[in-house]
Amino acid sequence: MRRREFIAGLGSAAAWPVVARAQQRGVPVVGVLSGTSPKGYSVPVAGLLRRLIDADYVDGRNVAIEWRWARDQYDRLPMLAADLVLRRVDVILTIGSARAALAARAATTTIAIVFALGSDPVDNRSG
Repeated sequence: MRRREFIAGLGSAAAWPVVARAQQRGVPVVGVLSGTSPKGYSVPVAGLLRRLIDADYVDGRNVAIEWRWARDQYDRLPMLAADLVLRRVDVILTIGSARAALAARAATTTIAIVFALGSDPVDNRSG
């Protein structure tokens, strides 16, 4: 499976829009950015990992997942997003709040950003 198919599968697995960019390495790297902690997202994270496995992607084998959790310290989000950009992830998946999506958007204009939230990620008043 090629990178575009991988990202499209990630998007369809979670019903999120996604934009692909040119492949630069053999193993796709997904950066996950959240303003909260993993404790509150065990079910969605398990679902994401299960859907990746269904698409024949296994973390540590043929895909790498870089997790970044701000643990409710939202002022850390820009630094965590910048770290994912420096890591040269193929896509950034933000979960939990518009703040994470906004931090990712501020950190890059070239990496695809996929977000899962119920508010408008462009509206600065969103949580």
